[in-house]
Amino acid sequence: MLTGTTTTWNDRPRLTAQFASSPRGARLARHVAVRHMEEWGYPPASDASSTVALVVGELAANAVRHGRVRGHDFGLVLELDASAGLIRIEVADAAAEKRLPVAAPSSIPEGESGRGLLLVDTLAERWGTAPRSPVGKTVWAELKAGPAGPGTSRISPPAH
Repeated sequence: MLTGTTTTWNDRPRLTAQFASSPRGARLARHVAVRHMEEWGYPPASDASSTVALVVGELAANAVRHGRVRGHDFGLVLELDASAGLIRIEVADAAAEKRLPVAAPSSIPEGESGRGLLLVDTLAERWGTAPRSPVGKTVWAELKAGPAGPGTSRISPPAH
């Protein structure tokens, strides 16, 4: 991790971090997210933390594989809105010329890749993309989470 801060924004715990645009950076982003989930009361073995790890891993891997721009890192924002029961994940990269995904692709059984956004679509309450200023894009996902604490940190199934 190159830089990272944990702050409280609008009374919400928030992690903001930058990672090298590499497979190692993507793995580190996932580990840092799990560590922060634990600090916020969601143990690593909880459904909430496991789901956050999976979604951060998929979005970070996509940023490294499809959004990598030489000399630029990717960013991670993880925010907990306890009052709404939501965890928001944002992964930003510098690839402005890449087309923003608008929907999860259909699965290709023989393919070696292409299922990451299907997983995100299945696990997230909602997800989407936004242009990033001054350059790039942000892919975000919101997960519905139960209250923090032992035995209560469950991700609610999305209302699709």
